[in-house]
Formats: sequence, C-alpha cells, structure tokens
Amino acid sequence: MKAVFNNVIIAESDNTVVVEGNHYFPPQSLKKEYFTVSDHKSTCPWKGSASYYSVNVDGKTETDAGWYYKSPSEAAKEIKDHVAFWKGVKVSE
Repeated sequence: MKAVFNNVIIAESDNTVVVEGNHYFPPQSLKKEYFTVSDHKSTCPWKGSASYYSVNVDGKTETDAGWYYKSPSEAAKEIKDHVAFWKGVKVSE
C-alpha cells in the first residue's frame, strides 16, 4: 500500500493493518521528513486516544492528515504507533 500526498509517496508498506476500512501503516514505513507532530487529539470509544501528524510536501501542508495511537486499548494493540490517513492523502495499492 502507498500513501500519497501532493504527488509524493509519504508512506509505503506491504504490512498495513486494516481497521474499520483504514490502512494503518507501520511507523518505519513513513518518510519522516514529511511529518510533523500536531497538538490535535481525539478519542475513539474502543481504540483510545489518537494523536495526529500534519503532512508537508513541497510547500503544501495538510494539518492533522494522519493519526496514530501511542497507547491503544488492548483491543487495538496491533495498531500501536501505526498511522492511518485522511484529508487529502490518497491510500492505494
């Protein structure tokens, strides 16, 4: 799977974990130079507290475009630190 923003691959992996239709990319698959930690947080009733990354590629920024769980619930432990995307990031094979 590939995550693409502004025509650049920002993450790529053959080992994503699919939860609720979202592909969660392992942390080592991210091209870290495109990511900055956001202050935004949200809560999922069964996964726990989500943290966010903003993505910047060639001067174009998408705030809070990726989310991840640093300390997920036991039910979601397989996605610990994995990142899923939305907001203009296209995920495809």
